[in-house]
Amino acid sequence: MEPTFEPQASTNASVPQVANASNNTFWKAAITGFLILVMLIPTFFVASLVTEREERQKTVVKEVTTKWSTQQTITSPYIYLPYTQIKKADTGKDAAYSKYLLLLPENLSVNSTIIPEQRPRSIYKVLLYKSSTTANGEFNIALPKDIDINNVQFNEAKICLGVTDFKGIEERVTINFNGSNIELTPGLPVNDIDSVGLSAPVTITAASVASNLKFAVTLKIKGSERLYFTPLAGNSNFTMQSKWSNPSFDGNVLPTERTVSDNGFTAKWSFNKASLPFTTVLKNAKLDKANLAFGVAMVQPADQYAKTSRSVKYAILIIGLTFALFFIIELMQKKALHPIQYVLVGLALSIFYTLLLSISEIILFDYAYLIAVTATVVLIMLYAKGHFNNWATASIFGGILSALYGFIFVLIRLEDTALLVGSIGLFIVLALVMYASRKINWYHPSLHKN
Repeated sequence: MEPTFEPQASTNASVPQVANASNNTFWKAAITGFLILVMLIPTFFVASLVTEREERQKTVVKEVTTKWSTQQTITSPYIYLPYTQIKKADTGKDAAYSKYLLLLPENLSVNSTIIPEQRPRSIYKVLLYKSSTTANGEFNIALPKDIDINNVQFNEAKICLGVTDFKGIEERVTINFNGSNIELTPGLPVNDIDSVGLSAPVTITAASVASNLKFAVTLKIKGSERLYFTPLAGNSNFTMQSKWSNPSFDGNVLPTERTVSDNGFTAKWSFNKASLPFTTVLKNAKLDKANLAFGVAMVQPADQYAKTSRSVKYAILIIGLTFALFFIIELMQKKALHPIQYVLVGLALSIFYTLLLSISEIILFDYAYLIAVTATVVLIMLYAKGHFNNWATASIFGGILSALYGFIFVLIRLEDTALLVGSIGLFIVLALVMYASRKINWYHPSLHKN
């Protein structure tokens, strides 16, 4: 009897089956990648919403501070002293021209205490402050050699003090000048240094030249966001203190000494004649006060909009890795997800940011982040449990998502080292994904390595 040979139909049939499975895996991966990009679209709307809410907050802050008082820049006292200069005119005859000097203090000591106040407005909190500033010093009345003392109008001398916003002045301002108490009133004789300020006539005589005239003034003023000073004196020292524990020292010069703690801050600035680009006698000088001002900005301890905006920037990481995790597990458990299910998971991940934004407007950002993460992770865990019908698989999703959100939270809190930590973290995440997918036979997902 001759041997018979059965055709190996099953072996030949397996080839197209493997190819078909491979094609299905490729197209499923391509669709998943496309869905990751599609689900980034809602994050752009979230980013726009963050900007809108931030602008709304700025509008509220501006509305409150405009009625209270805006940021203040205080200029220390200086003396306006007019004189007449005799020059030959075009006709060849002598003509008198009106000129003036601005005399700055020879020595100045300023001490300012800031009392912060937080005013609620709707769901927002507006940071305001009240301050009490004391300035002591002395003028050394000296005239340039080219000015005849007989041409100086001592009877028109005025002492001036610059402020930014009159609404912030809480009490009448009096200055003790050379033993006399003088009340300052709004208005300045010239705007070389300040465009807004207070002034008053003072008694200066020819006998005052080359002598020291002492002064002392206390200014109680309120404002918002910032309190600045200008160091218009030959030698000056400034001290600022407050119970506010989140100051930002800025302006033209940083403090020479500063102490910041949970109980508040103390800062000191020192200036001398060699460190300033002017002398104590100014002739028709135009000073740019903005380039000289220094001080402190009262910074809010938490900016939920900036932090939410930073978290939105990592949306592609959260959505991409979550979709990749679903894709790998569905291949390993051979229980496919429909693209609509991927979209639902992506929407849950996108809604996380609106939850974070809305809740952080009511409570502290850290607590809002914890609530939003918990809600999102629990929702996706339950969804994974419903599809894979396995609590172990759902727990894997919950653990990995929690770790991802924890990693993002760390990056949000970091400043200078955020890039370094983020790069290292992403490298570790990629390594873990590569390790988890090593047993998948991408050409035939139904066959896995043991």
